[in-house]
Amino acid sequence: MNPTRTPPALYALAIGAFGIGTTEFAIMGLLQQVSASLGVSIASAGLLISGYAFGVFVGAPAITLATRRLPRKSVLLGLMAVFTLGNLACALATSYAGLMAARVLASLAHGSFFGVGSVVATSLVPEQRKASAIATMFNGLALATLIGVPACAWLGLHHGWHAAFWAITAIGVLAMVSLAVLLPATHEHDAAPVSLGSELRAITGAPVLIGLATTIFGFAGVFVVYTIIEPLLIRVTGFGDAMLSPILLVFGLGMAIGNPLGGKLADRHLSSALVGTLAALAVVLVAFGFAMQVRWAMVLTTGLLGMAMFATVAPLQMWVLRQAAHAPSLASSLNIGAFNLANALGAWLGSAAVARGAGLTALPWIAAAVTVLGIALAAQALRGQRAAQTAPLCPQA
Repeated sequence: MNPTRTPPALYALAIGAFGIGTTEFAIMGLLQQVSASLGVSIASAGLLISGYAFGVFVGAPAITLATRRLPRKSVLLGLMAVFTLGNLACALATSYAGLMAARVLASLAHGSFFGVGSVVATSLVPEQRKASAIATMFNGLALATLIGVPACAWLGLHHGWHAAFWAITAIGVLAMVSLAVLLPATHEHDAAPVSLGSELRAITGAPVLIGLATTIFGFAGVFVVYTIIEPLLIRVTGFGDAMLSPILLVFGLGMAIGNPLGGKLADRHLSSALVGTLAALAVVLVAFGFAMQVRWAMVLTTGLLGMAMFATVAPLQMWVLRQAAHAPSLASSLNIGAFNLANALGAWLGSAAVARGAGLTALPWIAAAVTVLGIALAAQALRGQRAAQTAPLCPQA
C-alpha cells in the first residue's frame, strides 16, 4: 500500500461524518417550519437541539461499552443504521413528541461513530499520518456546516422540513454502502480486546481526564461567541440580515481549511500542535474583540475563528487517543462527548454573561479567558507526560 495515498475507507468515514454533522445542525435552519407545522413555539422547537445533544452525551459511552467486543466495521455499520433509521423516523414524524424521539434515536450514533471512527481511521494509515486521518474523517463534519446545513435549509424553505430529513436519510444509506464496500473487515485494534476493568482504569487516569478537560475548556470558548454570532454581527458590527449567511459561509470555509491543517501539524509534533492550535484560537478570540466595530475585519476574523476552531480538533482527539492506549474507542467517544459538552458550556456562559448585563462586546474576552484555561490544562498534561517519561525506575528488591 502506498503510505502517502489516502485510503478510500477514510472517505467512507467522511461521508458518515457529513451525514451526522448535517443532521445535528440542520434543525437550526428549520426551526420556523417545524414550529409552524407542528404547532409548537420556536423555543420548544429549539429543544430539539438540546434533545439531540443529550442523546450524544448519553449514547457515546453507553454504546461504545456495549459494542466493545464487536468488530469495528460491524459497529460502524450498526451505528450508521441507527442514524439512518432515526432520520427516516424524523422524515415520517407528524408530532413534536415523535420528532423529538426520532432526533434522540439518531443522536445515539453520533458520539460512538466519531469515537470508533477515529480509532479506525488511525489504523488505516502509517504512524506519521494518524492525526491527518482523523482530520480527513472530520472533513465531513466541516463540509456539513459548509454545504449540508445550508442545503437542508433550502429544502425546508422550498419543500418543507420533512424533505430535509429525507435527504439526510439518503446520505445515511450512501454512508452505509460506502462503509460496507470500502472499509476493511479487520483492523489492528480488533485483535486485542482488553478487559472492562483495564478500559475503565485507562479512562479514569489523570492523563485522560486532563485531556478531556482540555477539550471541554479549550473548545468552549468558540461557542461563547458563536452561539450569539447573529446579534454580534447585526447589533454590534452593523451588518444587515442579508449578510449573515455569506459571513457564516466564510466561517465554514475557515473550518474546512483549519481541519486538515490541524491534522498535519499534529502529525509533525502532537504536543506542539495541541498547545499551538489552542493558543492560536485564543489569539483569534482576542482579535475578535477588537474587530467587532470594523466590518471587513469582522468578516476576516470570523473566517479565522472557523479555521482556528477546527484546527484544534485533530490534536485534541489524537492527544486523548494517545493517553488511553488500553481504551482507545471509549476514550475517543468520551472526547466527542467532551466536544458537545464544550458546545453546551460555551453557549451557557455566553447567554449567562449577556443576561447578567455584561453586554455583547464582552463575549470575545470571556471566550478567550475560557480557552486560556484550556491551554493551562494542556500545559499541565504535557508536564505530566514529561514527568512520567523522566521518572527513574524503582529499584528492584
